[in-house]
Amino acid sequence: MLILAKSILGLMLGFVLSLIAAAVLIPLLRKLKIGQSVSRLINERHLKKDGTPTIGGLIFIIPTLIIMLILYLRGSIQMNYNIVIILFVFIAYGTLGFVDDYLKVRYHNNKGLPTLVKLALQTIIAIVFYIIFMKHGGNTTIVISSLNNLTIPLGWGYGIFIFLVLVGTTNAVNITDGLDGLAGGLSAMAFLAFGVIAWGSNWISGYQEIGIFSFIIVGSLLGFLVFNTHPAKVFMGDTGSLALGAALATIAILTRHELSLVLIGGVFVVETLSSLIQIIAIRKFHKRVFKRAPLHHHFEELGWEENDIVKLFWVVGFLLSMIGIIYGVWL
Repeated sequence: MLILAKSILGLMLGFVLSLIAAAVLIPLLRKLKIGQSVSRLINERHLKKDGTPTIGGLIFIIPTLIIMLILYLRGSIQMNYNIVIILFVFIAYGTLGFVDDYLKVRYHNNKGLPTLVKLALQTIIAIVFYIIFMKHGGNTTIVISSLNNLTIPLGWGYGIFIFLVLVGTTNAVNITDGLDGLAGGLSAMAFLAFGVIAWGSNWISGYQEIGIFSFIIVGSLLGFLVFNTHPAKVFMGDTGSLALGAALATIAILTRHELSLVLIGGVFVVETLSSLIQIIAIRKFHKRVFKRAPLHHHFEELGWEENDIVKLFWVVGFLLSMIGIIYGVWL
């Protein structure tokens, strides 16, 4: 039960410190005029959000890192290669997102880093992750079912698989971050699920630390959501969405529950697929499948209120997370 107590402590500390971080950072972001530039191509209701402080991902990134450091200095957790990998990816993708957000604010547009440059940097981080992972006991197998030890060996293809999981999840969370509280709430549910999965992964090094890290993020995200739910007083920006997606994918890979991620992050998957389908339909067939993509904007075009869309997606995300726990822990 000690891991449960530590995880709850981490969640509580994450919540409190994120509230403090928000109280400090939001006024600072306003003072520095670090605001979101809202495109007129999106639903007109979003235009009133123009100028809302962004780069708010720091509100949950900084407390998470501080708490991990405090717990380590107190001897409550130990540093091992798995938790180092998670922290590296979390910080690296968060830094990449910060640079992207800074450029958007600096030039008052939504372009940021060029797409190819952004993808290249994401690839470099993914390669570094893969090298460290394989050096410290990584394998080349996907676990289909732990109940009957059903696995699929991928050989050299596992590197490509990891790249797709890491970069795909990172961008999926980024795509979903389009309504107040949507990505933050779904991410909190996903990390809660993987925190529970990590508790049962006692065959991997640092499973306790992975679980505690997950619960710290849950708490930090809950604190962030106090200011991010509609009407949002701050946006996480790419700083937050890239860091969250990368950390989520990394935990799934380290715990060998990549397929559980498809269930737990089901809403992220659907949001990404809706964008992909829309792009293909427009470019190849010159037709639209959705009124607007990703899917949450489609519902907006149908006349749904923002809060109602977020609530629906949260409910679906919660149910999928619970199913993902059953699949990941039991089956």
